[in-house]
Amino acid sequence: MRIAIPLDENKQDVCVVLARAPYFLFQDGEKGNIVDNPAAQAQGGAGIQAAQFLVDNDVNVLITVRCGQNAADVFTAANIKIYKSVHKAATDELIAFADGNLEELTQFHGGFHGTHGS
Repeated sequence: MRIAIPLDENKQDVCVVLARAPYFLFQDGEKGNIVDNPAAQAQGGAGIQAAQFLVDNDVNVLITVRCGQNAADVFTAANIKIYKSVHKAATDELIAFADGNLEELTQFHGGFHGTHGS
């Protein structure tokens, strides 16, 4: 199972903005890998671009603070489960997920369309 978490600039904390997060953590069992988010600097459509990037990287689970409807539609079509982030540190999210303590994210926003969603 491959889990993805959007990361802030410090590469440790969960980024509150999924599509424009600077990095993603890909966690495969005990092995973690931090990669640049190619959608972070997109002029538009960052949510769909980030979602497609995760699909293309065989992600099964996404843990995020929030998610736009367009990205959620891509995740749903790809059978990627989305869980609500409740901790600051990505490592805490992985533990909470493994322990079954995260809820599925079911509320999606309309998107920020070119903003960083502050």
